[in-house]
Amino acid sequence: MYDVTSFYVLYIPFFITHYALRIAQGTSNMNRITDLDVERYIYSLLPARDRVLQEMEGVAYQHGIPIIGPVVARVIYQYATLIGARRVFEMGSAIGYSTIWLARAVGDGGKVYYTDGSQSNASEAAGYFERAGVTDRIEILVGNSLDLIDQVEGSFDLIFNDVDKHYYPQVFHKAVPRLRKGGLFITDNVLWSGRVTRPAHPGDRDTAGIQEFNRLIYSSPDLLTTILPIRDGLAVCTKL
Repeated sequence: MYDVTSFYVLYIPFFITHYALRIAQGTSNMNRITDLDVERYIYSLLPARDRVLQEMEGVAYQHGIPIIGPVVARVIYQYATLIGARRVFEMGSAIGYSTIWLARAVGDGGKVYYTDGSQSNASEAAGYFERAGVTDRIEILVGNSLDLIDQVEGSFDLIFNDVDKHYYPQVFHKAVPRLRKGGLFITDNVLWSGRVTRPAHPGDRDTAGIQEFNRLIYSSPDLLTTILPIRDGLAVCTKL
């Protein structure tokens, strides 16, 4: 069991302080998309999360596990509730932080499909789901989400994409046909610490993948796309 008690109170200010320090030292791999003072201000406004989510935030910070964090999580929760999403497919779920937010958004009788390539992540996530009281709303699938989506029949109200970045163009081609009209295709990290503004270096498949993905979502006649410049960039696409 991880010792994360101190993170229940200190996680957000501690994160912001160390983030600022790493930028000042030039050791951060993330460029600022928004002003650091703005980031700090937004985090200061956030209502406290419940104990399970706070613990997950602490674990993610301590162990370098990628999660979307509470600012982006509130956005996807808000969009899911706005469209009345009942059926959600998540591509890349890690320890299930975003999955819990989505499961709470779909409500009783809704279904969220968790996908991750790691059985260890899936097992850890299952424990969090039980403690959060959302187990009955989640189906856990272990493997490559690009393959797993073919194993689930029907259309989806919302697809959330947070897989390895060089797979993003493949996700586009898999996900868009599976959305209902009016459904949402939401993708994290589309500004990629600002690296998308420059030509990708040879061998940098992640940056090149995101750049191609962004071109696809804006040029598709099937989507209405907006990129929100929050955190590392969040693309919100409506199926037309």
